[in-house]
Amino acid sequence: MAPGAVHVPGWLDLDRQRELVAACRGWAVGPVPIRHTRLPRGGVMSVRTVCIGWHWLPYRYTRIAEDVNGLPVAEFPDWMVELGRRALVEAYQDPAAGADYTPDTALINFYEGEAKLGMHQDKDEKSGAPVVSLSIGDSCVFRFGNTEHRNRPWTDVELASGDLFVFGGPSRFAYHGVPKVRPGTCDPATGLARGRLNITMRVTGLTG
Repeated sequence: MAPGAVHVPGWLDLDRQRELVAACRGWAVGPVPIRHTRLPRGGVMSVRTVCIGWHWLPYRYTRIAEDVNGLPVAEFPDWMVELGRRALVEAYQDPAAGADYTPDTALINFYEGEAKLGMHQDKDEKSGAPVVSLSIGDSCVFRFGNTEHRNRPWTDVELASGDLFVFGGPSRFAYHGVPKVRPGTCDPATGLARGRLNITMRVTGLTG
């Protein structure tokens, strides 16, 4: 891949995938339910998103979901912090990699049907700490590009259920997207009958 970007296939076993699916189902119903995010210019994202810790709306974070129901989002649990730290240790093969990593938000995207995600940077955070991405359900084509623009060069990676992808360091602000999901590749043993669940943990660098 690129410096700081690591793909770890099959990192989550089926038990942990089922646990994460159950947790995400709980967050999807509230206090701030899953929704299609509306962009400032009027477009609507094809993926559905629910947030924990901080609420993301284009292009900032708030504690209150002003664009949904005015309620605070669910708290970011300690067990997710530990999962994020372990992900960094194992991705970077460095026992110290997760020592100072304390993610405080996660964007949970659900892809169904023709849903996709255009090339973008995760740059609304005020921290350069790595992003930890977990995939469950249908496989997808994950497009990982450069830090300068949305165009080539990029690398297409197949992400399957249970895969971990981490990007930090020189690759932290690389453009990336999901041009295609492969319907029908989901294993029901994950707890999902269809679709793709993607959990991205981040450090916002915000207080309050």
